[in-house]
Amino acid sequence: MSAAYPPPQQQYTSPIPLRRANLGDALASEWTKIRSVRSTLWTLGVMIVLMTGVGLFSAMVVAAVDAEDGMGGDPVLVLGFTGVLLGSLCVVTLGVLTITSEYGTGMIRTTLTACPSRARVLTAKAVVFFLLALTVTTATAALVAVLQTAIVGGAPASGEEWLRATVGAGLFVALLGLLSLGVGALVRHSAGAITVMVGIILLPLVAAMFMSYESMYEVREFLFQYSIPSLLVAVYADSGLLAEGGPHGWTPLAVLAGVTAVVLAGAYLALDRRDV
Repeated sequence: MSAAYPPPQQQYTSPIPLRRANLGDALASEWTKIRSVRSTLWTLGVMIVLMTGVGLFSAMVVAAVDAEDGMGGDPVLVLGFTGVLLGSLCVVTLGVLTITSEYGTGMIRTTLTACPSRARVLTAKAVVFFLLALTVTTATAALVAVLQTAIVGGAPASGEEWLRATVGAGLFVALLGLLSLGVGALVRHSAGAITVMVGIILLPLVAAMFMSYESMYEVREFLFQYSIPSLLVAVYADSGLLAEGGPHGWTPLAVLAGVTAVVLAGAYLALDRRDV
């Protein structure tokens, strides 16, 4: 009597085609992360409220006093500076949390297991965050600029001034957020990285205010001209409002882009060489 053997099992074949993961997959993953966490909604929501509220309040105050005398001949678009500066703090916070939150929860291990290429992970985070910050900031800055112009009037702005007050402001804030992402990748701690970024934004300008000695004149002027608030206001107006001289127009964006590139290079190196 012959023994009965179970019939051979057919090998399972997945209907999903196998392929190597690429940057597009990492971008999709990071986009899913950043749009599904509450910190993104809160930080960008507060940024929009600050930019809109402070911008409209400034316009109404200037309109109530006198547009011509209050603006001193500068285009009304300069009024958007204060709201953008305050809103940039929200983008800085989001930039830090984009990477440090994964270190805090331990999810960075899962991320690097799914995508062993650490450079690809950081590139995907940087691209997704930069485009999101640029889009939201530029759209909000454009809306505020239109409303301020309607409220105040004042000296007409040129096409380049409109471009700098909208796209230029968006690029500046997005680069500042990208810088904070690089600092977050180096520090790997949310509170520590946010503290470092607040110091980078505010400390040079505050320190320059207390340098009253004549021997420190050159250092004081350098800090005034190249502090983050001075660079941002220089994007809006060719005439120095916070500091005489220094970079103006599109040059502040180049300065900030250079600093951001150096910090991100250090972040790539640290992420590749350090354990998670």
